[in-house]
Amino acid sequence: MPFSLMVCFKVVQEYERAVIFRLGRLLSGGAKGPGIFFILPCIDAYARVDLRTRTYDIPPQEVLTKDSVTVSVDAVVYYRVSNATVSIANVENAHHSTRLLAQTTLRNIMGQRPLHEILSERESISQHMKALLDEATESWGINVERVEIKDVRLPVQLQRAMAAEA
Repeated sequence: MPFSLMVCFKVVQEYERAVIFRLGRLLSGGAKGPGIFFILPCIDAYARVDLRTRTYDIPPQEVLTKDSVTVSVDAVVYYRVSNATVSIANVENAHHSTRLLAQTTLRNIMGQRPLHEILSERESISQHMKALLDEATESWGINVERVEIKDVRLPVQLQRAMAAEA
């Protein structure tokens, strides 16, 4: 009997929550934790959700700007799960979905702006991207905390032309 009770008690850390499903339905009361919680073996299933801030380094994206210049842009997105139950129930893989959305949002935003604006207004572009990502991921239980544009690389020919002009 004591061994079988050990299987029923689970522990989640301070930075985690457990979303419990009983016979395939979400258990009322929301996510459990931190601390000890009870599950019924063979009836309950649970998923652990890490609430700590995650970073995603968006790989360099080749983007055609509004004025038809191809640039390579990379950025970093800081995000975290704000609602564990929603992040498990509303989207299959919230982290992967957030990463894909960050890549496409970066490409879309950069494609709508001319080169001089991309180079001079990186902070406002970052804020705009954060607002768009946060709005889109809210229904997934994700909160985008920060977006930073790391680097904007120009084509070699354009770099040479700008250097010759200066």
